[in-house]
Amino acid sequence: MKIDYLIVGQGLAGTLLAHFLQEAQQRIHIIDNAHQGAASKIAAGVINPVTGRRFVKSWRIDSLIPFAEQTYRALETEDNIPFYHPIPIVRSLFNSGEETNWLLRSDEPSYQQYILEDADLGAYKGRIRPSYSYGEVARSAKVDVPRLVESYREQYLQQGILSSTVFDFEALELLENGVRYKQIEARKVIFCEGQRGIYNPYFNYLPFNDCKGEVLIVKIPSANFKRIFKHRIFIVPLQEDHYWVGSTTDWEFEDALPTKAGGKFLENRLNDMLQIPFEVLEHKAALRPTVRDRRPFLGVHPEFSQLTIFNGLGTKGASLGPFFAHHMMQYLVHQQALDKEVNIRRF
Repeated sequence: MKIDYLIVGQGLAGTLLAHFLQEAQQRIHIIDNAHQGAASKIAAGVINPVTGRRFVKSWRIDSLIPFAEQTYRALETEDNIPFYHPIPIVRSLFNSGEETNWLLRSDEPSYQQYILEDADLGAYKGRIRPSYSYGEVARSAKVDVPRLVESYREQYLQQGILSSTVFDFEALELLENGVRYKQIEARKVIFCEGQRGIYNPYFNYLPFNDCKGEVLIVKIPSANFKRIFKHRIFIVPLQEDHYWVGSTTDWEFEDALPTKAGGKFLENRLNDMLQIPFEVLEHKAALRPTVRDRRPFLGVHPEFSQLTIFNGLGTKGASLGPFFAHHMMQYLVHQQALDKEVNIRRF
């Protein structure tokens, strides 16, 4: 079988890149074993334009949000399943200093589309323990990443362009003008392996940082929360009375399994937030790839031009993914130059 691109990994990065390559009429095949420790399996998919204690705009968010919405809407049309949900974020402000900084940000012209001076607590009012004050983030959203990835996995299997197996590096042959992998010949391989990229013998020189995150799926009966709430951790509405709660950040870990300590930490945080009862339904964990400079990895291997990488989306994958998957496609198919800030040549 001869194709244009062999994609290794079908998390959010691989799914989005496959979408754009198919849109560009490229022949693709995907190798993915549905790794249960993958971050895409448990991601909340929050797009948050204003982050951190200093309330700064996320990198390039003015371009990322409209492109992300356009992309996810297109995917919804293809699959007839809603993936993209615009939803405000209400966040606690813990003292007068934070409130002052929030108000100052709200006066800056470049922030006014994202920061609302007066927060609407909605159904949280009277059901959460009071903070000093609150701010509201506009133009935020939730992307149903697990549903999107699983839906497209089923499509790719039906199309016969996905092999559900572990990629075997020993079976990869580098040819003069491409690669051979078992019965497949391709012009290039694109590694979209997420956290597994740290074990890639061709790209493990890149500064991957493994980070483990744990989350809870909880039931809060009759809460009817319609907004995302941030009070050190996030409460993210899912469906009916179910909510995503998380996440932890652990840089030292033994495996990708949930831990008692992580679950207890999240339960304690949730108890600190809520004045109403909740029930823990699931406790999940996953490993995600983070990058030292918090910029994705895009580019070609310094020695083998047949090998490329699209990885390192990290915790902001829902917003970064569409724009840079399209950027990677433009580089591969149309030879457009890669942005220096994401090109792996920076290392």
